[in-house]
Amino acid sequence: QVTLVESGGGSAQSGGSLSLSCTISAWPYSPHLMGWYRQAPGQERQRVAYIDAGESTAYGDSVKGRFTVSQDNAKNTLYLQMNQLKTEDTAMYYCAADTTYSWWLLLPQGAVARFRGQGTQVTVSS
Repeated sequence: QVTLVESGGGSAQSGGSLSLSCTISAWPYSPHLMGWYRQAPGQERQRVAYIDAGESTAYGDSVKGRFTVSQDNAKNTLYLQMNQLKTEDTAMYYCAADTTYSWWLLLPQGAVARFRGQGTQVTVSS
């Protein structure tokens, strides 16, 4: 059974940094597309970042230039480095994994990745 477990959320001041990790167990599929999305209370889900098996990456417009996604395949771990944090980055952050790009492309329309973590809270204060 594939499981995704996020860690590293917490609180930071505006302008600060936080790092998230997502450990993925028992991934039997190929290829893969893994990434992050977020959701704040009362708001729609937002794309954050993805990375695929070929190390190609993409970012949501609101985080470009501030966040960096990476992966360590040997450790089955996905990372998200968040710099220059803003109060509007406050949200629950979810790790996601799938074999297609569909969940990323259609996230605003309600699509979900085949596998998702439980989420980790990020709170940025001014």
